[in-house]
Order: sequence, then C-alpha cells, then structure tokens
Amino acid sequence: MNVRSTTFTDRKALWKTLQQGDSNWDMVIVGGGIIGAGILREAARRGIKALLVEQQDFASGTSSRSSKMVHGGLRYISHGDIKLTKDSLRERERLLREVPGLIDRMGYFFTLRKGQFPGRFVFGLLLALYDWLAGIKNHRYFNKASVQQQFSGINSHGLNGAMYYTDTVTDDARLVLRVLQDATEAGGVAVNYMKVESLLKTEGQVTGVVIKNTENTEQVEIQCKSVVNATGAWADRLRNEVNSEKRIRPLRGSHLVLPMSKLPVEDALTLFHPVDKRPVFIFPWEGTTVVGTTDLDHNEDLDEEPVISEQELAYLLEAVDALFPQHSLSRDDILSTWSGVRPVIGSDEARDPSKERRDHAVWHDKGLVTVSGGKLTTFRLIALDAIKAAAETLGNIEILESDDCIFKAPGITATELNIADHQWAQRLIGRYGKHAKTLMTEATDAERLPIETTAFCLAECRWAARNESVVHLDDLMLRRTRLGSILEHGGESLFPAIEQICAQELNWDAELWKRELSRYREIWRTRYYLPGA
Repeated sequence: MNVRSTTFTDRKALWKTLQQGDSNWDMVIVGGGIIGAGILREAARRGIKALLVEQQDFASGTSSRSSKMVHGGLRYISHGDIKLTKDSLRERERLLREVPGLIDRMGYFFTLRKGQFPGRFVFGLLLALYDWLAGIKNHRYFNKASVQQQFSGINSHGLNGAMYYTDTVTDDARLVLRVLQDATEAGGVAVNYMKVESLLKTEGQVTGVVIKNTENTEQVEIQCKSVVNATGAWADRLRNEVNSEKRIRPLRGSHLVLPMSKLPVEDALTLFHPVDKRPVFIFPWEGTTVVGTTDLDHNEDLDEEPVISEQELAYLLEAVDALFPQHSLSRDDILSTWSGVRPVIGSDEARDPSKERRDHAVWHDKGLVTVSGGKLTTFRLIALDAIKAAAETLGNIEILESDDCIFKAPGITATELNIADHQWAQRLIGRYGKHAKTLMTEATDAERLPIETTAFCLAECRWAARNESVVHLDDLMLRRTRLGSILEHGGESLFPAIEQICAQELNWDAELWKRELSRYREIWRTRYYLPGA
C-alpha cells in the first residue's frame, strides 16, 4: 500500500490533537461547502490559524447539488440587481482564466418563440449589457434554420430563432476540493465527518465550539477567537443559539441526468416551461445531458438528503417533451437525479421562490459570524465579507487585496502530463492543480484510461482514496468523482476495480467493503435515482 499523502488533513491524527488540546485556534469555520472552503482559504492566506469542520462530507450539501453553472445571473439584470451581476461576471471571468479545465465556457441558446417576451430586440439589449459588464462580446442571434441545425429534433412550432450568449459550467464538488486544496497548502486545516454540536459561551459571548466525531461519537471542546457559521441552509440552526430570528428560506432545485445518446446537445438550451413559464435548462455535463432546475420550498427535514419528487420529475420531463417531442423520453431513460437545497435569504413563503433575491447576508451575533445565501460564482467575495465581519475579534489583519488571485498558478502545463489529448490534460490540471502530474505518474497504464464514455479514470479514484479524506464509498462515487451519477446503475460495473483500490489505499477488508457497498446502494437508490425507487 502507498503511504498516505497530506493533501488533506489526517482525520485520526487531528482528532488526537484536538483531544489533547494542543492547538490554539484563531477561527473555527463550521461547514465544508464552497463558502466555508472559501473562508478557510482567505483566512489561511492571511495568517489566521483556522480549522474547518464539516458534519458530513465536504460539499455533501448544496455545493455538490447545484446546477453546475458559474454564471453572472442573467435574470438578475431583469430584476435590477446590476451589482450582483457585475460582481458575478467579474469573478466568472477570473475563474475562467485561472482554472481552465475546471471552469469552462459554454454556449447558451435562449429560444425565441412567437408572442413570447422578451423578444429578439429586448433580449439583445439585455445581452449587450451582460457582455459589457463581463468585458467580452460574444452574443448574437441565430435564425430558426440555424437553431434547428444546432439542435436536432427541436420543436419548430412558433420558433423564431434563438439568442446566443456564453456562461460557464463546472463540477461544483471538485471546485470545493480545489479551494480546500489551496487552503490547506496555505496552512488551513479542513476535516470532514466532524459535527459542531453546540457553541461555547463565556459571559454571553461565543468563545468556541463543541465538536463530535461522527465516526465514533466522541466529543471535544475547542476554544477560539472567532466562530464562523457557513452551514448554508442549516445556518439558522446554529445561529439560533445566540439569535432566535429565522432568516433562511430553503428552496429545493432538482435535476435529471440523461444519456447523451438519448438527448444529444453540445450547448445549453434555455426554454420557458410550458406550465409556469419558468426558465429551464437542458445542457451537456460530464458526457451526459442534464435537465433542470425546479424551484420549490423545501419543507422536509434538512438532515435528510433531499430527493426529487414525482411532481418535479414530471415537471422536468414535460419541459423536455415540449422542446424535443420526437425523442419521446420517459423516466426509464433517466440515469440518475440530484436535488439540492438553496439557502435563500427571505422568509416570505407567499413570494414566488423564483423571484427571491440571491444575495448573501452576513450577521454578527455575540461573537458568532453567520454567512448564508449568495451564489457559487461569488464565493470569494462572500468569504471576504465573512472575514471582515470576524476582524474585530481576530485583531489587526489584512482583509482585501484587490489583485488577489482566486487560485494560485499550478506551475505545470498540459504538455508536461504527456497525454495525447491536450483538453483532457487541461481538465486534470484544472481539477487537481499541481498534483495532476503525480496523479498520473503514480497510476498504472490501465488506470490512466478513460472509464467507458466518461472523462474520468481510475487513477482519479486511487488519488482521491489516497489523498482526499475519503471516508465512505459515496464520498468517492458521488463527490470526488461523479461516476455514480453519470454511469448506469450508479457505476455498478466499476465495483470490482473500486473494491481493489479501497482495499489498497483505505485498508478496507471484505466485510467493510460489503457494508460500504450496501450503504452506497441505499443512498444512490433513494436519493440519486427515481422517487420511490
């Protein structure tokens, strides 16, 4: 077996350190999604001794279940929120420059139909402003014939054409891991499957946390100067220990994953749903076609993984059928599904969920900083706001560097990976940074080959098991990679190879593998497949 790397924190060693009380922490960050990861990175790069704890796996909540789009938010312009759009577009362009292969530009076609608002002229003005704010110019009009050529089988009834523009697509869970990689290399500490049970208070002020190791139920108390609550949809729960108000409105968005062969698209296609006129996207992702999203109040238990409902399934299939009636797609064609809960700031359930603002908010209550809401795209700016709020308890620190890069340059180029497919090499660098070369050189020839029709390889599975704090099989299949979502039956065909990797890298014996396989199958069947499966 290979020696475990220190790319991520050694959980057992850290737990022993925490039990011994050997470390004095400046900051404890609660929540291992994109916002928590961003805060850890910003803190570590400013010399703050910071610990991030996540009760489940990194990115296991909203940050692995988004619509995979790093975008400016075109609809926010129509709502008059120019600042949010400008900030988002600025961050989008920076991410494109800094992590190509993880953040990739994608074309979007917004279909225009007879009698539909906005029409070509108004939408053209909107896109002109969108491009101007981004500092680019790539929007244009496609006529009906061009759209039909671009999307075979598209419903041509009432179709006038489409407006074209670009945004970007990503793997949101891998984005979290790249940020955590940068954060830990800067001195931050991140650990999964450790839950903050409660806050510690001294004379009414928050002075630390009680942490439970969810793998063995042991607890420790950690004292620190500042606690940052970055738990997203769960933010009210921890904040309510010091402030009773409710500010988070959890909204569920669900998606379908279809084989590309069943619904081939090379660019994203946007349509207004025939029932409620909400925009729905059909777009390519990881060799599949994704349809999403819904936007509903999520009233279920937040501690249960969200799942698509029968109503949402029917709603999304209806959108596909309206746009591509010749394909006759049904639930039997679906590879997988995913549902995520968005932490939107707002508690008025009478308001249409789709009209709620997507701004973030930061609250400071008796030493507890809580941050929630916002967009995947602006995670760095949100993190900076959280650091600013914590500054008064942290002392004199530098908060903002106007030219601060989001990701450090990896120091290697695609040609150095000795891979014939330059695009695939760039993808690996985007996803793993400077470790991409080691990932490939340590793998066998067979493990370097793409898995079936995907852009993943078993070398990534081995790297993740060895270096990325994999505790359960679902961590590996659903977040470190997306093989469980993009292969038939949750990736069953790979299990013999994955079992061998887990035995070699994680010391899993046959009995532990059996338990993990049973756990994974249950999670996939009930949370990532069809409702009621």
